[in-house]
Amino acid sequence: MSDSADHVDAFLVGPLSGDRYVDEGVTRPGGGALNMAVHQTRRGLRVELVSRVAESQRDLVDSFLRRNGVPATSSLYVPGEPCTIDVRFADDRQPMMDHFVEGILADFRLSDQEVGRLATGTPTHLVLVDVVDRELHRLASTGAVDGMNLTGDFLSFRHFTVERFAATMRHLDIGFVGWPSEPTDDVVAELVATTVAAGQMLVVTFGSVGLRVVDARDPGAPIDRWFDVDARPVVGTTVGCGDAFIAAFLASWHSGAHHHDLDRAVDAGRELGAAATTWRLALPDDAFE
Repeated sequence: MSDSADHVDAFLVGPLSGDRYVDEGVTRPGGGALNMAVHQTRRGLRVELVSRVAESQRDLVDSFLRRNGVPATSSLYVPGEPCTIDVRFADDRQPMMDHFVEGILADFRLSDQEVGRLATGTPTHLVLVDVVDRELHRLASTGAVDGMNLTGDFLSFRHFTVERFAATMRHLDIGFVGWPSEPTDDVVAELVATTVAAGQMLVVTFGSVGLRVVDARDPGAPIDRWFDVDARPVVGTTVGCGDAFIAAFLASWHSGAHHHDLDRAVDAGRELGAAATTWRLALPDDAFE
């Protein structure tokens, strides 16, 4: 996070990894929070990435952040083993990821300064891998999340149960789930019922099939809407579609001119999510080269 008190439009909290592209023999910075930071910066927002990076990866990450105009700060870098993952592509250009090394992220914890800045109410998005979810609950147990404006990405829900989802959603304004199967799955119905019972908001995406938005924050006028997606042939890869959708959705959702305009937010997310299918990596090539 920035060492200064400059204005910030959004914080993005999540892991930052060294993605080792095995077939190419190169390592690039990766991670959902990093991808979203790039997307939102390109939309004119001032964002700050809240993560931890091993000192040995400083040059790699610093050059990437400078190229993309995302602030880098001293609190980002810590000594220890880097977080890495191996990436290969199948013949259909879909990614295969394995050999994940958690490294320094195993001990991820926000500093008191970071907690204080997030508690100012600036929109903050959490990429809810295990270590981030654990840190959220630690902060909640101390009352530190009071005053925070939190949204969260449950990714493909692989590491969650409905019970754990409910416990985490309690602290979020909006939850996002990239569901890997059918909209009619029983678990989806349970997630919706849990969201409605708690009076919260949930966005569930189903790839090229569409997305469902449930907003029960106003019990007098609950919303449960289905949005179609303009399915396109994937000429790149789908690896960055979810990050692109969420980044654009939230950038629109929190904007002053169209604050909390659901249709505009969904349109923005669908547009950038569709564009991501044309990229060969999680971001456009010019983010890396």
